[in-house]
Amino acid sequence: MKLMKAAAVAGVAKKVYGEARKPENQARIRSAVEKVRSRGRKTR
Repeated sequence: MKLMKAAAVAGVAKKVYGEARKPENQARIRSAVEKVRSRGRKTR
């Protein structure tokens, strides 16, 4: 069962990595990171 879980995690990681390499998704990721960082600064 542990082997199946590891294979599933590896598959998901590969999919996420592949999507993150696309330029349009990189822009989305950057904007999301900035949004989270700005939230963190406001609460402190």
